[in-house]
Amino acid sequence: MSNKLRVAVIGCGGMGNVHLSTYVQMPDQVEIVAVCDIIPEKAQAYAEKFGVSRVVLDYNELVNDPTIDAINITTPNYLHSIIAEAALLAGKHVFCEKPDAISVAEAARMKEAAEKSGKTLMVMRNNRYYHGSQYLKQFINEGNMGEIYAARCGWQRRRGIPGKGGWFTTKEQSGGGPLIDLGVHMIDLALWLMGNPRPVAVSGCAYTKFAEDTTEADSEHAKFGEAKEDGTFDVEDLAMGFIRFDNGACLQIEFSWASNIKEEQRFVELRGTKSGATWRNEKVEIYGEASGVLFNHEPILSGINGHGANIRHFVDVVTKGTQPDFVPLQGYHMIQILEAIYKSAELGHEIQL
Repeated sequence: MSNKLRVAVIGCGGMGNVHLSTYVQMPDQVEIVAVCDIIPEKAQAYAEKFGVSRVVLDYNELVNDPTIDAINITTPNYLHSIIAEAALLAGKHVFCEKPDAISVAEAARMKEAAEKSGKTLMVMRNNRYYHGSQYLKQFINEGNMGEIYAARCGWQRRRGIPGKGGWFTTKEQSGGGPLIDLGVHMIDLALWLMGNPRPVAVSGCAYTKFAEDTTEADSEHAKFGEAKEDGTFDVEDLAMGFIRFDNGACLQIEFSWASNIKEEQRFVELRGTKSGATWRNEKVEIYGEASGVLFNHEPILSGINGHGANIRHFVDVVTKGTQPDFVPLQGYHMIQILEAIYKSAELGHEIQL
């Protein structure tokens, strides 16, 4: 590998813009050697925007190029595991947008490919890298919460269906609705703060009640994806569930693209034996038994956090040998949970993992 990490970005949609915007801020560490998309106009537009000289339409050309060190994947969900597995087995490091995959079998193959190749596989877990998240993790690691035995998390939107009729709402391409789209974010943050316990059973319900609703989105997070008037909508718009872990802890979840609630919110609540905590829209509060709120951690607006910090961590892992915060087993457990909740919703009973 040269002094700089030679990265190719596959997928020139909304998240491709986010990832490329981070890499161009790292000129001493990263060289963006190519962008790829099946739509030539999209790839060319990003090449011009980010100063990339090479435009490719077939990802296999990049996967099989020995001069490329790492593949960055920002495609629709169903391609994540296909491209990641091929890239890993071709000797490339991989950074992939979430979700890891759309099935447990695919997540397993990604994990096995990473282990076989010895290359780094990381999947976006941007919520770990917000300043409030980092503060709370340190607070927990110092023993200040005691045993975390119960938690609740969710991302609830009032009206925020992304790309309605497009790939987001087409199960064959997305793997599902808000559970797989938003669930990865908050479930991962909760699990990471809880110490990544192993899931052993889940129970869930899923509903599709707004497929015919044409109300415009009031969520800034619904801007991703391209809507199609006569497209497919065969995924849920609300999912709820309950997860049990091997250490006896539990996690209650709720994710919606559309539901009649007051306002959109992202949250994780933790219940510990020494204290409790709430992470809500990046703001952290910590609670004690007697005096209520013990600490109120406002978001720090300066400095790299979120997506940018996550991508920078990947680069440091590959180029500097930094210990990775994310390992493929965590991705496998995530897809296990999501797939089992969908199965539980379909069958109407708890699923053992």
